[in-house]
Amino acid sequence: MSYTVNENCIGCGVCAGICPDVFEMGEDGYSHVIAEPEDDETRELAEQAKESCPVAAIEGD
Repeated sequence: MSYTVNENCIGCGVCAGICPDVFEMGEDGYSHVIAEPEDDETRELAEQAKESCPVAAIEGD
């Protein structure tokens, strides 16, 4: 699965807290995808981060 963070991001950091292997907070104060999940555990955490985003800024196909 491929993830992106859209312009709705408010920089709350929930995604990076849940799945730091995929998401990190950038110097701009917003979340960025740093890697794609490579195993089932990381995919599950990335999905949890997506579902936990308060503004639905994480998209994945």
